[in-house]
Amino acid sequence: MGGPYWIKTLINKTFSGRFFLSGLTRHPRVGRMVDKMLFEGDEIFYLPKDRVIAIGETVDPSAVQTTAVPSVVLEHFIRQADFRWIMDFCICRDSAGCKDYPVELGCLFLGEAARGINPKFGRPVGEAEALAHVARCRDAGLVHLVGRNKLDTVWLNIGPSHRLLTICSCCPCCCLWKVLPVIDTRISQKVNRMPGVRITVTDACVGCGACTRGICFVEAIRLDGKQAVIDEEQCRGCGRCADTCPNNAICVEIERTDYIEAAIARISGVVDVSGPGESG
Repeated sequence: MGGPYWIKTLINKTFSGRFFLSGLTRHPRVGRMVDKMLFEGDEIFYLPKDRVIAIGETVDPSAVQTTAVPSVVLEHFIRQADFRWIMDFCICRDSAGCKDYPVELGCLFLGEAARGINPKFGRPVGEAEALAHVARCRDAGLVHLVGRNKLDTVWLNIGPSHRLLTICSCCPCCCLWKVLPVIDTRISQKVNRMPGVRITVTDACVGCGACTRGICFVEAIRLDGKQAVIDEEQCRGCGRCADTCPNNAICVEIERTDYIEAAIARISGVVDVSGPGESG
């Protein structure tokens, strides 16, 4: 049985305090408890937008035409999934009262655990509708996050967590994971770049600052004099900065041609979306 509808109201009312609450996890005991309760076993990636992908110099030029774009990861799991569920709202944008991105474009959940979601939250869909949904999210300028996120099984009161794959479509202004710079590192390190993805600033940068103005959701890019500089530890490789740069001076490079396969393998290692799962 899924969680009651009032849980949405509770999240709406407490969402503004997420930075304060996340900061509390820096206390070792609190961090260990929150990690175990809400994030244990998680593996989550941000996917760069397809249109900002470039092939890095470390990749064999002959492989350029055969290197797949990041959205192929989503398509793989959508087609593999035994069950698919679209939320009627994004809980983050709904809670923050977002004015810049569509609130109605909610998460896509895949896997047997999604069968238990309260029907008031959304609806089950087929493969074609699920693929169309993530395409609409990309067209709206949203960035995908994909992986196992135990937090979703907790607030939705479903499970087990290894039978639920979350595909979020995030905006830079309201995303829950804006708390990454302040939350305990044992939690923040579970949200990563795709394997083989790297963001670089080229000599074409003129220091206009466009990439630093509310673009990066983890504030991983800043100006150092007249040059943009990326904090490699904080950067999650979403590619928003590259998409925004008016001079095309920021590149999302792929350093290995098997980056799609690597991402699929790592996600498949922590969550299974095909077929009925064990109870519990």
